Amino acid sequence: MTTTEESATAAATGASATERFRADKTAVADTPPERVSMLAREVLAAIHATIRANQVSYAEYDALKAWLIQVGADGEWPLFLDVFLENVVEEVASADREGSKGTIEGPFYAPGAPELPAEATLPMRPDEPGTPLVFHGQVRSADGTPLAGARVDIWHCDALGYYAQFAPGLPEWNLRGVITADDQGRFRIHTIQPAPYQIPTDGATGALIRAADWHAWRPAHLHLKVSADGHQLVTTQLYFPGDPHNEDDIASAVKPELMLDPKPSGDGVDVEYDFVLAPS
Repeated sequence: MTTTEESATAAATGASATERFRADKTAVADTPPERVSMLAREVLAAIHATIRANQVSYAEYDALKAWLIQVGADGEWPLFLDVFLENVVEEVASADREGSKGTIEGPFYAPGAPELPAEATLPMRPDEPGTPLVFHGQVRSADGTPLAGARVDIWHCDALGYYAQFAPGLPEWNLRGVITADDQGRFRIHTIQPAPYQIPTDGATGALIRAADWHAWRPAHLHLKVSADGHQLVTTQLYFPGDPHNEDDIASAVKPELMLDPKPSGDGVDVEYDFVLAPS
């Protein structure tokens, strides 16, 4: 493993995540002023109530100001917001959706990954470390109809917990790809098992975690965006049983429905997981 990969820092990761967000996300520009006002007032009222209830001092207030400034300087707002807030936004957004459970996208998605056939090996280095993993399943509609040509956009970290495009020393599309399912909605993906990892802790988000005496770990997981014509996209993550941080994920993104059931297979692991999409 290259030393540059091991030298990934919160500042570099945060800068990459911020740049990616600005390039790929479009803010909603037509939110009515009355809704902006309502949301802003309620957020501020909640903060005011916390200050009053806990008798926040000027020293604590100044520490908060310094920390907020540093989050921006480190480019860590995408990291902080996706780790600590996105799970609730996702819960609200998907509350009435049928089919497979979703969870957070997180800050490390990159659109435009290589297009691959229904059975494919994700791009990886010739000497990619880690346990071989075969991930397969079927994409169906809520009525059980197989969804021919469904798209399975998958990305995950490597065996050291690093993501391509967000840590130095990794090929651009390492362990990222978009698989097109066959005429029965089936897919079969050859990759390696991802590792648990700590979110970057040498920046402002890490300073908060240390000050609060929290841990920074995310359990091992696969990221996916699954879509098909005429159906609602599902963004989700799939987890591995036995990970010590399934119960206390720093991002609060684990759900029982998203747990895999790995089976030993040769020198690696085989997992099967089907997706059910709601009509749009």
